[in-house]
Amino acid sequence: MNSRRLANVLYLGVKELRSLRRDPLMLFFIVFSFSIAIYSAASVSMELNKAPVAVIDEDRSQLSAAITGALLPPHFKVSMLADMAAADAGMDRGRLTFVLDIPSGFQRDMLAGRQPAIQLNVDATQTSQAFLGASYIQSIVAGEVAHFLDTRSAVAAPEVKLALRMRFNPNLSSKWFSAVMELINNITMLAIILTGAAVIREREHGTIEHLLSMPLSPAQIMAAKVWANGLVVLAAAAVSLNLVVRGLLDVPVAGSVPLFLLGTLLHLFAVTSMGIFLGTVARSMPQLALLVMLVVLPLEVLSGGMTPRESMPEIVRQIMLLAPTTHFVSFAQAILYRGAGLDVVWPQFLAIVAIGGALFAAALARFRRTIADVQT
Repeated sequence: MNSRRLANVLYLGVKELRSLRRDPLMLFFIVFSFSIAIYSAASVSMELNKAPVAVIDEDRSQLSAAITGALLPPHFKVSMLADMAAADAGMDRGRLTFVLDIPSGFQRDMLAGRQPAIQLNVDATQTSQAFLGASYIQSIVAGEVAHFLDTRSAVAAPEVKLALRMRFNPNLSSKWFSAVMELINNITMLAIILTGAAVIREREHGTIEHLLSMPLSPAQIMAAKVWANGLVVLAAAAVSLNLVVRGLLDVPVAGSVPLFLLGTLLHLFAVTSMGIFLGTVARSMPQLALLVMLVVLPLEVLSGGMTPRESMPEIVRQIMLLAPTTHFVSFAQAILYRGAGLDVVWPQFLAIVAIGGALFAAALARFRRTIADVQT
């Protein structure tokens, strides 16, 4: 009897794959999400690039020249100006983002042990670039001043120097982060959309009545949709990880790809169940699209993929522990970025299995209610 049920689930899953094959729009959406979307997200740089900075060097000293020379491309595009009036005009027209004014006597005051100030004017209309650029310039100025004083015996060198070691992303490349996170987000989104659309497609085409006339249980129908659509997303994710992320974008993967795909399989069990639940709530594809926006966007934003969980309110952090995406992002980053093994990520695997079981049970109860409504 159990083998017959498994065979029914297998045959129904094959039917799901055939239905998906006859939907060119959905196939295009899958290909686009795991190729062009990931490449585009990784190609848009979040780093400082050719930021226009003007330097007003009133000191004309060795130290001011060293500071100016340290503002190197590709982070900065430096121009020299004579006075603040020209700098103000450039900032008013949006041509300058930073203006560094080095006052007269700056080097002399530093050698004398005084604490002279350098003025940095920032156009903060572009918030992210202004924040990054101001931090970069501050670090550059501090570094050049420290190096200059260190070479002068008259001034004591600092006793402690900070040695930075960038691990897991030594070049601080945003592409490494964006490509993997786009892949992770698209796995969740596609799994929910595919299974939700499969339920609505059955209702719109009237094939749900044909299924009800067969000796099939709601659990078998649901299980078929889960494994078929989950398999499609898993296969697309595996191909995208190897061809797009590692191949085309040349993003290194530190850990085990099979371990990541195993965790992805567990995650797909949870989110495909969620998709079926949404598919029973929505009455049409437009309604499903609205529900996906209301559900997927908060899951992506609050799961730790876009914003560190440490910066979120405590109540949000606790609530999001009930979401499978939180644990998915956690173990995916641990495996792909830091090379973690099963001994590190097994708590996240276990949490996803528990959450997936609860979501499957909730979706099954809702699916049974929907089938009962169709029969009546």
